[in-house]
Amino acid sequence: MKCFEFLRFRVPVVGLGLVLGFAFAAYCGPPSHANDSIEPKDKVDNAVSIATFDIDATPPVGFMMAYDRVRSHGELGLRCRGVVIMGAGDPIVLCAVDWIGIGNQSQDVFRDRIAKAAKTTPTRVAVHTLHQHDAPRSDFGAESLLNQVGASDLGAHDGSFARRVIDRLATAIESSIKTAQPVTHAGFGSAEVHEVASNRRLQNETGKVVATRYTATRDAKLRALPVGTIDPVLSSLSFWNGDTPVAVLSYYACHPQSYYRTGIPSPDFPGIARFFRSQDAPGPLYVHFNGAGGNIGAGKYNDGSKPNRLILAKRVADAMQRSMETTEKFAIGPDDVNWTTVGAALPPAKHLDRDTLAAGVASWDGVKYWGAPDELAWLLRCENGHKIDLGCLSVGKVRVLHMPGELFVEYQLAAKALRPDLRVAMAAYGDYGPGYIGTAEAYEQGGYETSQAASNVAPEVETVLMDGIKTLLQVKEVAQ
Repeated sequence: MKCFEFLRFRVPVVGLGLVLGFAFAAYCGPPSHANDSIEPKDKVDNAVSIATFDIDATPPVGFMMAYDRVRSHGELGLRCRGVVIMGAGDPIVLCAVDWIGIGNQSQDVFRDRIAKAAKTTPTRVAVHTLHQHDAPRSDFGAESLLNQVGASDLGAHDGSFARRVIDRLATAIESSIKTAQPVTHAGFGSAEVHEVASNRRLQNETGKVVATRYTATRDAKLRALPVGTIDPVLSSLSFWNGDTPVAVLSYYACHPQSYYRTGIPSPDFPGIARFFRSQDAPGPLYVHFNGAGGNIGAGKYNDGSKPNRLILAKRVADAMQRSMETTEKFAIGPDDVNWTTVGAALPPAKHLDRDTLAAGVASWDGVKYWGAPDELAWLLRCENGHKIDLGCLSVGKVRVLHMPGELFVEYQLAAKALRPDLRVAMAAYGDYGPGYIGTAEAYEQGGYETSQAASNVAPEVETVLMDGIKTLLQVKEVAQ
């Protein structure tokens, strides 16, 4: 067989503890009455400050997206945007990209280049995607494997466009730091999103998955079934200079598709909702993160009809607005902001066989979206002892967990239930290498999301991730 090379990685080893509790708890702060005449700062000094960055991430005509080549461009393109938080140790960088996924070695390169531009370390950089489907993916590990066998068509694994985006992103971050704004306060608010999210995995009385309610479901009988397990809450973490909001970070768990395979890059309904907010309340940079939406979609409320894209976007934008209306502001200084990470070695799925995957790489046709190149890149990283950084941003009593893959919503609900005394939010779709990440029970129930075609991790992943979440949230006792 072909012998493939792969990189070695440095990741700290951190002890973890086991916990799992899937009760739901959410915090919705009361409207703030502390906004009268807050004096803004005009100098950074030793206070917390934030730089914001925003660049175009729309691929050119002819470039291969996740499923199709770009044939034209629409009114709205794709964005890569985020914040650099400074003044609390080395800078912390949070980045959200309107792509379907950034995985394996692409995560390394994105984080390394961002860290260099922001003068920080890669462990203090989090890169996430929103998972839109009319959008590119990036996996330099898969690309390297295809290059080693002389593949004539890299398809969606062609990394040339991603490298151009990384270059422009680094330049934008370096420039943004020069105009960083002081931050006197942070704020947190929540609101329920009405009639958008529903659980995709439809089960019978024994718990077995009997159908999948995809994000565009034309079967009226499937749409009529109950919503199922979701997290209906959209949360917003905002940063302020006096009375002026500088950046608003929002979090909501749901697959972001209304319809796709149009050949036109689209931020879909979450990106349109974000655009609405920037027009309704211009000024701050709005950055949206997809939560643990691996088994969540809009299928109950979406039959794939074109008008539904705008309907879903308005519903999400309405929740974004209401979350700001419920925002409770609180003063912050350097001691109130912190970033911690835990290295998690996710167990690879048992069905991933190196020889079989190597043969698949050698016969790659450049058309498939998911398969041997990215799966082999993931397996080699696991065999090399690679650990994914699970991150946690602390801002006062707010905790935002930064997680990998297409994570099931149960992890998000469990995290909130573990610390009802805190205001917990979650951004998933970090490292895309693992694919879907179900609970241990879900792998026994069947269904697409935990099938060999979709998930690159073993059921034991639940223990690893819940240990990491417990450590990041500093949970001292296991919830029974």
